[in-house]
Amino acid sequence: MNEHVQRPPAEIRYADELARLREDDTDARPPGWALSLRAARRFVLGDEKLGISRKFVGDPSLIDRSLVSLATNRGLMLVGEPGTAKSLLSELLAAAVSGTSTLTIQGGAATTEDQIKYSWNYALLVAEGPSTRSLVAAPLLRGMAEGKVVRFEEITRCPLEVQDCLLSPLSDRVLAVPELTGPESMVFAREGFTVIATANTRDRGVNEMSAALKRRFNFETVFPIADFETELMLVEAEATALLKRSGVAAPPRRDVLEVLVTAFRELREGRTARGDATDRLSGVMSTAEAVSVAHAVGLRGWFLRGEPGTAADLVSCLAGTAAKDNQEDLAKLRRYLEQRRRHGDQWKALYEARHLLPG
Repeated sequence: MNEHVQRPPAEIRYADELARLREDDTDARPPGWALSLRAARRFVLGDEKLGISRKFVGDPSLIDRSLVSLATNRGLMLVGEPGTAKSLLSELLAAAVSGTSTLTIQGGAATTEDQIKYSWNYALLVAEGPSTRSLVAAPLLRGMAEGKVVRFEEITRCPLEVQDCLLSPLSDRVLAVPELTGPESMVFAREGFTVIATANTRDRGVNEMSAALKRRFNFETVFPIADFETELMLVEAEATALLKRSGVAAPPRRDVLEVLVTAFRELREGRTARGDATDRLSGVMSTAEAVSVAHAVGLRGWFLRGEPGTAADLVSCLAGTAAKDNQEDLAKLRRYLEQRRRHGDQWKALYEARHLLPG
């Protein structure tokens, strides 16, 4: 059945690896954890001897600090530019620590406390009054009651008063349900419960976290991939997997991906590989966006012409990613395509297709 799911959660995608790690895991585990810290680290960063794939490309010390934070009574806050795999990392950590990554809250302007803590089955509520039967547990209540990791995506997109409903669960490890009476009116966190939150640095100032809530998190910054070859390898692997799932038989061309990753890095950093200054786009030119463009290029080439796609297809696919609704970015992208003639067939194809850029 899972082969029909577009994107199964990490604990389903990597079920065999998690089972292998549990069998081989003889280290001490923090209370409530499915794996030890070292086994969880291997799950994220890979282990060739056990046949565990590397799933996150980044600083290994970031993983070490994150796992130690999760073993304490503090939450973990992952911050960084959009597209730096914060959500992926939180999913992998939750799957390793709890065996499940689906207790997830998606933050937004319309997110309410009911969606975070609990709500009610109103038919039962009217018929029977407040009871555990009529209570509908949301991710936070479930995570506390079951001793699991709760993921809170884009927490700074939520109103401040909604964010602060985490204060008591993170400090006192208790969630009050005042509508109920007796022992059932208080839900105490079981061992293993904690919160992993993510926030984009570009969202700072939207709904800044309160000082009280910040004190209950350890903050870790997830940086863009620094090394070109590492980023190229990741884009190639992810795009190949996406294209295969989309019914494309041909893998992406390496020389096309080299042009794509080079262009993204230069437009993101505002300088070329040789150190020359170039326009820096205000849009998100992340590795995740590069994977999305590589996927689109492969689809375009395969389903329109029966080939893997060329650098000329990049021009058509770049506009919606690099420029979006910013006309100034579109002008910068046009200047980049017009000025950056380089050696190689794919760079030539990119230059000659510059007229395909809309506008």
